[in-house]
Amino acid sequence: MNEALASFLQFLVNEKNASEHTSKAYRDDLSQAVEFFRSHLGKEAKIQQINTRHIRSFLAHLHEQGFSKSTISRRLAAMRSWFKYLLRQNMIEQSPAEGIRGPKREKRLPKFLTEESTDKILDQPASDRTLGTRDLAILETIYSAGLRVSECVQLDMGDVNLEEQVILIRGKGKKERLAFLGKKAADLLLEWLKERNEILKIKDKETHAVFINKYGSRLTTRSVGRMMAKYLQQLGMSGQASPHTLRHSFATHLLDRGAEIRSVQELLGHRSLT
Repeated sequence: MNEALASFLQFLVNEKNASEHTSKAYRDDLSQAVEFFRSHLGKEAKIQQINTRHIRSFLAHLHEQGFSKSTISRRLAAMRSWFKYLLRQNMIEQSPAEGIRGPKREKRLPKFLTEESTDKILDQPASDRTLGTRDLAILETIYSAGLRVSECVQLDMGDVNLEEQVILIRGKGKKERLAFLGKKAADLLLEWLKERNEILKIKDKETHAVFINKYGSRLTTRSVGRMMAKYLQQLGMSGQASPHTLRHSFATHLLDRGAEIRSVQELLGHRSLT
């Protein structure tokens, strides 16, 4: 089972261009499932021994443990993707997850900020000369272009055209799209890139990454989350938003100003209109 799981996780990274966060979520969800299957089938159990009954038992176990409907549905979705991959690789003859329906999930609208709250976050003074400029450039870029945090930290120098105020985004499933920067975002990026070059020169390092830490290494999504939490705390807005909330706010503010929903869908890089 470990080999089957490792092969799938490698596929997510190499072929599906899954983010660090997505890969970890799949690994955690499926590792829990594997542990359950082993407890029922034995430590030496093979992936081919898993059947529909085992999966139903796992879902019932999650329900008994008090997991939410959304978590159970996510675990089932992860297993469906895993078995679908194993089927394509001829490692199993049929998917044991086929036909199993998860619990109905409550539909919740994504959180977003008002324009006033967004301005408060984006108009903060830089906390220090170098990394403060970087932080504001990140927040402004995410909001201005409607980026996922993973898309922002994956930006390379060759993806950015400040003269045209356009950036090339490689989103989920290696799909590419163009995103547009406002003047403020472009100006902050230009200012940050000068500071970035100084850091790399001092550290004697080279990288294609646009956003780096003080050591000259590419910034992570977790670092961006911690950075925004710090700024929210300074504003007395702790817990009210995350970097991803800026992406939702970008979409909501466009729709409020009369943008076509399909245009917003394209700008966000969403496959589905929902």
